[in-house]
Amino acid sequence: MSLLWTSEAMIEAMNGRPVGTLPEGITGISIDTRTLRKGEAFFAIKGGALDGHDYATAAVAAGASLLVVAEVKLPALGKLKTPMIVVDDVLAAMTRLGLAARERSHAQIIAVTGSVGKTTTKEALRHVLTNVGKVHASVASFNNHWGVPLTLARMPEDTDYGVFEIGMNHPDEIRPLVKMVRPHVAIVTLIAPAHLGHFKNLQEIAVAKAEIFEGLVPGGYALLNRDDKHYKLLEKLARDAGVEHIKSFGENARADYRLRALKLHGECSCMTARLAGSEVVAKVGAPGRHIVQNVLAVLGAAHLTGADMAKVTLALASLRPESGRGERHTLEIGRGTFTLIDESYNANPASMQAAIELLAAAVPTGKGRRIAVLGDMLELGKQAPKLHAEIAPAIKANNINMVFLGGPEMAALKAALPVEIHAEYGQSVDELQSNLLNTIRAGDVIMIKSSKGTGFVRIVKAILQKYNTVEPVGPAE
Repeated sequence: MSLLWTSEAMIEAMNGRPVGTLPEGITGISIDTRTLRKGEAFFAIKGGALDGHDYATAAVAAGASLLVVAEVKLPALGKLKTPMIVVDDVLAAMTRLGLAARERSHAQIIAVTGSVGKTTTKEALRHVLTNVGKVHASVASFNNHWGVPLTLARMPEDTDYGVFEIGMNHPDEIRPLVKMVRPHVAIVTLIAPAHLGHFKNLQEIAVAKAEIFEGLVPGGYALLNRDDKHYKLLEKLARDAGVEHIKSFGENARADYRLRALKLHGECSCMTARLAGSEVVAKVGAPGRHIVQNVLAVLGAAHLTGADMAKVTLALASLRPESGRGERHTLEIGRGTFTLIDESYNANPASMQAAIELLAAAVPTGKGRRIAVLGDMLELGKQAPKLHAEIAPAIKANNINMVFLGGPEMAALKAALPVEIHAEYGQSVDELQSNLLNTIRAGDVIMIKSSKGTGFVRIVKAILQKYNTVEPVGPAE
């Protein structure tokens, strides 16, 4: 296996001090002994609750060939024989290594932020660009003050395309991260009520997201959603940040990457789009209008980085929803089957609306029903009751037959629903789970949507544990 870093390059980049006989280099970087693979370096990062130095022995047992540790912790690690690089601060050293990775790279770099669709867009970019080159992208939602430098530090020197997700829930969080990443293309997917508890209004969220423009390389592109109500503000903020090239995607007639026609199906979507003067027709393997909107951003970014668009467009057909973000399971019940749509990873008003529309596009069989299982949307501050209640019209308009609601905030939605919609409410996940499991029948389509912190993933796990899978459709490779 080729080396990710030589030990010599690591010492130089991190301003570290070698202890013991270092290997020639490392094959990867880990901060978690549970997933560490033999030959990798273990960075003993100190977090809010855990200190990686406490897991140094476990890292050695897992096969770490090198430990990166803090000078002040070295005396406590004296019995370990594994070679080390000693640094002032492990996270700061990993950040310096990430900066060195970006400096040595010749890859086209794409950064993605937005209130919704960040991870979906990032994963779709990973999927399609793999058809045209070597891609390195953030794992899961590694989009914060340690996730971004870790992703950078892990980027191989021969990467063709680097895709980075950059998140935030407070002002001034994106700015330092994007200045490390230095993208050629910066995407803002959509401004929506997410983390609204930390901001006065959506305009403040837009301003915070616009920090991504400050890290663009000279001549780089801002890629904005032309259908977003905050497009004009984002465009101005990009100009103010010195961005010369601003492109847009969406259904708006003035969008550079424009959706011309769309046919939604239960398992996929078929789209026609206008891309910088050329028309393309594509099948998108992951269903939902919101997925297609993200795909427009993907097509725009691929075009701006010079990718082979024929190969990119073809790859969309094999795109699949990710775990917790629309992943589908067909499960046996009696002599029939039912469908589970897992949207349990996260939720805000915009993504909740999209998930309800996704459920509406699914077609129950026989006497099956469309069942929405909805949990609280967190971090919405004082506007939480109003924003939860405002979901009611979407449920009514999209022919949802039954609704199961859980959590204190969802009480506002229960009160807002018309009496003709069968709705059950529970304060706890366990109460809701029991009621739901006793309700499922053949032909049903069940969609579970909530913020991650509500624990609704337990309902997903309970269903998958009780019923056998027939045709699992997992996330894209």
